[in-house]
Amino acid sequence: MNDVMLIGRQEKILEVPAEHFRKHLVGTQNPSPRLSFMTSEHHLVRNFVVHELPRNQGKPLSPEDIAHSLHLLLPRVITILDDLEQHLFFLVRNELGEVSWAFPVTVEMTPHRLSFSSGERIFAA
Repeated sequence: MNDVMLIGRQEKILEVPAEHFRKHLVGTQNPSPRLSFMTSEHHLVRNFVVHELPRNQGKPLSPEDIAHSLHLLLPRVITILDDLEQHLFFLVRNELGEVSWAFPVTVEMTPHRLSFSSGERIFAA
């Protein structure tokens, strides 16, 4: 997985090396209290689903696929997905419990379409 940040600029989503963002955080004393619930595993899962939804051929990601890909236990992934869905609305699961939205991308049809230089296409959330 490339270490990039997705940044929205008008109708485009740009990939920016995450290191650029990290440099701006150096010296930041107080990380957002809104993110204090997130462990490194929360960040891992969220980053994974944002990265993989565009590559998953228009299909949502199941908790089982996420657990397998990240080498995490399924109950832990489900707990993390619950947390991410409840706090700040990071993602949305469908009726089967699969991740269909992981902001800024979604497999659900919206008026906003994204195309990546790597060829992936997906809708913007």
